[in-house]
Amino acid sequence: MSVATRVDPKTYFAPEEWAPLSRRSPWKGLALLAHAWIVIGLAMAMAVLSPWWLMPITIPLAIAIIGARQLGLAILMHDAAHAALHPDLKVNDWVGDHLTTGGLIGYRNYHLTHHKYAQQAEDPDLVLSAPFPITRISLRRKIVRDLTGQTYYKLRWSGLVKRIADRRPNERLAPILTEAVVARRRFLIGMVVTVAVTAPFGLWWVWPVLWLVPQATWLPMVTRLRNIAEHACVAKDEPDPLRHARTTKANWLERALIAPYYVNYHCEHHMFMHVPCYHLPRAHRLLKAKGVMDDMLTAPGYLSMLKVATAKRA
Repeated sequence: MSVATRVDPKTYFAPEEWAPLSRRSPWKGLALLAHAWIVIGLAMAMAVLSPWWLMPITIPLAIAIIGARQLGLAILMHDAAHAALHPDLKVNDWVGDHLTTGGLIGYRNYHLTHHKYAQQAEDPDLVLSAPFPITRISLRRKIVRDLTGQTYYKLRWSGLVKRIADRRPNERLAPILTEAVVARRRFLIGMVVTVAVTAPFGLWWVWPVLWLVPQATWLPMVTRLRNIAEHACVAKDEPDPLRHARTTKANWLERALIAPYYVNYHCEHHMFMHVPCYHLPRAHRLLKAKGVMDDMLTAPGYLSMLKVATAKRA
């Protein structure tokens, strides 16, 4: 197996520069987590409290904001997978597993394999970048599937539906459904609790419209755009550790709706995977001042990266 080449921080940073970059704050990660949930709550409140004639604007806007913060929760869970969300590993793992998107331990095992073999044949995420470049029509079809919930259904529910449809004639349905409920218990508990709290106020629609719809539409789309920016059109078996992933410049709107919590600094993340996300901008500035940026894989923006990723002719 070909392991991806690693970067030694001492190659680029003096000890006094590296120490603050690698330090895990006891409050910054938790503050970002609180920020994600507060923004979700404020977006829901905006939609709920809007007059009816404004809802055609406020509800779609809330869906986009909430979907982006759902991605933000996944990004913070990703930081926890690198033990970078909190200096106390027990706190890091509990918060990362219970207050984000969940599934921390399984994700950690998978994701660290991605880092170990980044862009090499054994990289489990290579399948995400291998098809690129693609045509604009192909990307348009993918985005339509994302925004219409087809991607969400395929990833989250089609396996269960297929298993039920393909079960043997003498196979009982109850154990299959029980297993499915256990696997999705957090999703179902969140649904039941939220509906129970909001329904008495006539707001039963808050969970399906302002949580499930963002999760099933905007979240898959921005996750796809993030994946494209990070690894699309990166050479397979790339030997240079400064070019295993791409950093994409993000403006304020992109940070709000596509790339929350510094996820756009992906090259720096692959170079120094245990650096907390909130230190990546500083790492970026230091590397730029040292002239390293010219050797790193970067893009001036998400739109420009999409043009590169869709350069294939039909």
